[in-house]
Order: sequence, then structure tokens, then C-alpha cells
Amino acid sequence: MKAPMSDLDRFDHAILRILAVDGRITATELARRIGLSKSPTQARLKRLEEAGVITGYRAILDPIRMGQAHVAFVEVRLSDTREAALQAFNRAVLAVPEIEQCHMIASRFDYLLKVRTADIQDYRRVLAERISALPHVAGTSTYVAMEAVKEVS
Repeated sequence: MKAPMSDLDRFDHAILRILAVDGRITATELARRIGLSKSPTQARLKRLEEAGVITGYRAILDPIRMGQAHVAFVEVRLSDTREAALQAFNRAVLAVPEIEQCHMIASRFDYLLKVRTADIQDYRRVLAERISALPHVAGTSTYVAMEAVKEVS
């Protein structure tokens, strides 16, 4: 885990807030909106990228328009929580495209997954064939989302 960058000033924070909403903004427009000229704005942008504060730029896709409207959150309990088992699970999760997020949790279960599929039948197949087959899975519990009130991409 990288250490946080502690020397971010108000201009850096402004750059980050604007880019989080509009990653395609031009350097000229970004400079105008934060109140600096283009050259120092570009230098700050480059510094934020090199420091790993900005990790990339991407298109934000609409999963519903892509036929992936079904969201389930899955609690996963492992049969073994030694480091080798955790690493095996972590590696295997990366190969399952339907798993949108995976978090190790300090709770009565070990991992929480966000799984996106086309519908409940597709989810049942992914649960049975992919998630339950991950290394060291002892059990799962599923919670189906009815509506996304807030999602941050």
C-alpha cells in the first residue's frame, strides 16, 4: 500500500475534484477552472500522476445499458484463512469478470464481493460454477440489490 501524499494543496485538490467528474477536460480548461495558467497546471497534473495519486483515466460504462443490471453482494466464508489460502483466493477472484469488487472484511465472514450479472439466473450460474469453486470457499450468503442509490465509479 502506497503512503498518502501529504503535500497536496488547494490547487491539487481542485484538480482532483474536477478530474473525478470530467477526466476528458482539456488542460487549458482545467487551468482556467482552478485559476492557474496552463504550464503550472500541467506540471501539477504530471506530479500527481507520477506520485500515483492519479492512477489512470477510463471510460465509465453504464452496466444497465450493457445488459448487466443485476447486482448481488456476497459474503464469503473461507475454510482456511492462513496467508497462502488468502493469496490463492485473491488471485482466483481476479479471474472472475462478474466480480466487480472484492474486499477482505473483519467480520464473521472473510470477504465481501460485489457481483454484477445480467439477471438472477446468470447470477445463480456464476455463484454455483465460479464463486463456490474459488479456493477455500466454505460458504456464501447473497444479498440482492434492488436499487443503487449512490455509486461512485
